[in-house]
Amino acid sequence: MSETALPLPAASAGTERPARRFSAGAKLALGWEIVKGGFVELWAHKLRSTLTLTLLMLGVFALVVMTSVMDGVMDKIATGFSGMSWDGTIMLAPDQPATTEEQKRFAMSPGLRWEDLPRLTAPDPKILAFLPRATKDSAVKVAGGTEHCWVNGVWPDYAKWMNRPIAIGRGLTDDDELRRSTVAVVGATLASKLFGGADPVGRDITLEGVRFRVVGVQAPSQIFTEELWYDANGISIPLQTYMDRIDSDHKLTNVAVKLARKRDNAEVSALMIGRAKQAHHGIEDIKVVDLEAESARAWENFLNQIHGWKVVLTSLAATVLLVGGVGVLSVMLISFSDRRYEIGLRKAMGASDYEILIQFLLEACVLAAVGATLGTFVGTAVCKALSSNFPYGLVVNPMGLLIAWVSALVLAVVFGMYPAVRASRLSPMEAMR
Repeated sequence: MSETALPLPAASAGTERPARRFSAGAKLALGWEIVKGGFVELWAHKLRSTLTLTLLMLGVFALVVMTSVMDGVMDKIATGFSGMSWDGTIMLAPDQPATTEEQKRFAMSPGLRWEDLPRLTAPDPKILAFLPRATKDSAVKVAGGTEHCWVNGVWPDYAKWMNRPIAIGRGLTDDDELRRSTVAVVGATLASKLFGGADPVGRDITLEGVRFRVVGVQAPSQIFTEELWYDANGISIPLQTYMDRIDSDHKLTNVAVKLARKRDNAEVSALMIGRAKQAHHGIEDIKVVDLEAESARAWENFLNQIHGWKVVLTSLAATVLLVGGVGVLSVMLISFSDRRYEIGLRKAMGASDYEILIQFLLEACVLAAVGATLGTFVGTAVCKALSSNFPYGLVVNPMGLLIAWVSALVLAVVFGMYPAVRASRLSPMEAMR
């Protein structure tokens, strides 16, 4: 009896299963199912998900608020530096003796006084303006009581050259100076203490027993220098009135000099030192301070401090995000343990290792995206609440927001990779046992 060979099946045991091909629509539908599954997992384990989302949210929130607040601080400080009007300015101020010999020599000079001004302020083509100033600690009396203040004697063009705008009323005028008028401009901070929200223009105040009429209120400004502090918390009056009514010694605090060209700094400084020596019997008891150089050094110091704060705050935000990434790892490992049967069933029905890997990574990214979204909303709300404290408002920094989101998603992928790889390598028989 002859034997007939039976035909072999088309697919032998050693033949590899052909890879499945999906259309674009099918891939989108599968992606949506995975994302939806991620939300279902979040909802199914509320406490665990809340703890992980809170860490991710705090990390994104910290980065968003930090970068935005740093931008606002930079704007605020830059506005304050521009308000000092120290560009192209030098200042003559009394020098302090460093030795006993200098102390004896300086005692022979009357110091910087009102009587020096005719010599010091002689016109020169390299100089735009002279701004003498005298300041004295005093007290002001109003109908409601007495308040500590600073009395500042200045020339009328001081406000224009040193950027002291008037918010209410008017500033000091040349006529006030010539007439030695008893009029005053009150600083913004002092005005709020003395009069609250009321309009002080036209009201009378008493300084050193002399009654002055308030003609204006200085606009609020950021305080970066002693002069700004004295102006905000003091009262400015005509310089001649100050010398006649407030200080019989006629002492000047300093004399600011505005240069026509910055390159003439050294020449004008030498000129002013020479004039001061002539006025003080050849004694050099006056120093020249380059205010623009002082401003540049202060700005450089501020930038260094800001850099240090950025490093510290970025490190804190990165630490919180890193802990959030560990939370993602924990959540995904628990999810892997809970869904072993589901993974085995999907593989038995034809799902590839790559599809399982992508499923777990997408779920980790969903977790990070939800946390980042919450952090973004909370950070935006905080920036909006703080906006009134900054000169140009507080807008969310787009670069900081982008870095926060990218960091959260990258950490989700990195920390979600291990459970995703374990899930993709799980055999169907082992998983469904």
